[in-house]
Amino acid sequence: MHPLLTLLAFKPQPLLDHAQAYTALFSEEFRLARAQWRRAIILQAVAVSFLGVAIALAGVALMLWAVVPVAQVHTPWLLFATPLGPLVAAIACQMAARKQVQNAVFINLSQQMCADMALLRAVTTP
Repeated sequence: MHPLLTLLAFKPQPLLDHAQAYTALFSEEFRLARAQWRRAIILQAVAVSFLGVAIALAGVALMLWAVVPVAQVHTPWLLFATPLGPLVAAIACQMAARKQVQNAVFINLSQQMCADMALLRAVTTP
């Protein structure tokens, strides 16, 4: 008879404790993953907002450039520099969101499953 079945038949409490530990590990890993995904979504929403502000400021700068005569513009560089602030912020938020998503999730759970499978294989081989 397989040792796991023997353990299940005669001493089920260690297996129940192990299953309960798996549940706790999954809950913790899922909580961390959900927080990570939530932060990434918020960062992407902020990036889209900053991008919208940058586009609006670039449109206003373009309209001012078209309407105001060049001789009357005292600081023409400011028309180009104003949209750059929100654009840089949008790029930074998007990069932070990508970094957030690239972090591995459920690592501890997969490592534990691999360790348990290796243990089961070691028990079943004579």
